[in-house]
Amino acid sequence: MEELPASAGQLSSRPLGVTVSVLHLLSGVDNPMSPKITKHVDQRLRREAVIWLTTVRPDGTPQPTPVWFLWDGETFLIYSKPNGLKLRNIANNSKVALSLNCDESGSEVVVITGDASIDRSPPPTSLQPAYLRKYRKGIEEIQLTPESMAKEYSVAIWVKPTHIRQD
Repeated sequence: MEELPASAGQLSSRPLGVTVSVLHLLSGVDNPMSPKITKHVDQRLRREAVIWLTTVRPDGTPQPTPVWFLWDGETFLIYSKPNGLKLRNIANNSKVALSLNCDESGSEVVVITGDASIDRSPPPTSLQPAYLRKYRKGIEEIQLTPESMAKEYSVAIWVKPTHIRQD
């Protein structure tokens, strides 16, 4: 077996002379373990009502959409109307991003990337106690009942995080 030179596995930026280990750049890529989420971010994910779901259209255009969600500490649950653009985008490309709003100074950034899957036969929102606790008032504000919400938003999107940026 031929040995690689000591510089193998490194990239060099000529203008700055900076050498970066490729192994360091690839750490976390295809890592089956969920990213570590701080307690503060976990609390925000459980408390905040809206997260931005960004899917990608077939032409490559990002499509950000504010959505209601549940976070159970490992997976996000988002409900959608059955013919939503986000479902078509996810069927074409399951890679998504989820972002919380930052604070007024641009701090408190939370951007999570992950793999989304579509579930066309999920437990309905009306049978999700945590969902109803979090969104009952919002459901009423959009003039729906838990039952009509379940019929209108009948498809679930499950997102498993693969990477998180939490500043």
